[in-house]
Order: sequence, then C-alpha cells, then structure tokens
Amino acid sequence: MFDCSYIELDKHSDEKGNLTVVENEIQVPFSPKRVFYLYDIPGGESRGAHAHKQCHQFLIAAGGAFEVALDDGKNKRTVLLNRPYYGLHIPPGIWAAEQGFSSGSVCLVLASGAYDAADYIRDYNEFLDWKYTKALREG
Repeated sequence: MFDCSYIELDKHSDEKGNLTVVENEIQVPFSPKRVFYLYDIPGGESRGAHAHKQCHQFLIAAGGAFEVALDDGKNKRTVLLNRPYYGLHIPPGIWAAEQGFSSGSVCLVLASGAYDAADYIRDYNEFLDWKYTKALREG
C-alpha cells in the first residue's frame, strides 16, 4: 500500500549483543544524503505531519517504539516501529506523522536529500491539492 515498504534489516547477534547494518541501495532503496534522529519526545507529542515532493525517507526505531501514520491522499494506515532491525521506507508523496512515542524512544531517519524547505508540504489540504494536480499531470 502507498509504495511504502516495511523492510527487515540484517541482524547479527552473539553473546556481546546485536549489530544491524544499513547499506545504501541494498536495504535502503536510495543513497542517504542526510541522517537525523528524534529523541526526548514528550509523552503525547507527535512529529512529522508533512509530505515530501521529492525526498525519500527511511525510519528506524533505534530505541523504544512509535507509530507512523501514513496517508496517500486516499488510503490511511498506521505502522508500529518497535524493533531496531526493521525500517520503514516512505517515498515522496506520502503524508506521514510519527506519534505515540514510548519513553526513551529514538527515531533514526535517513533522507535521500539535504534539507530543502521547498520540498515539504506541511498543510494537509495543500497536500491533497498537490496529489490531485500531480495525478492529472501524470494522466
């Protein structure tokens, strides 16, 4: 649904702990140009609530758990991220909001491009208009 992918990452375990590897264009379907993480999110707060026109994102719950509400303009679903060896690929054109953060959670984000304010759609009605216009252009 929505071309979003829930991807299991390689997990290597031994008595010393676990190691998960994320490699460009292998587990992540793009080459990340920016990495950032969200942490110390107060209970009840949400993050995101926007869409990108060009940028791909890959989200990992590096610690704790949170939900990602996804919306392609027609369909909605919520994905729980609660294991550091799973990631969620969110392609451009998807409205996404991270919510329900557990105490101590960390959301690691790999993005396909550098920060560009013009790539963000932060108003939901503008997002719906953009999706409609894009669908008309693509026929």
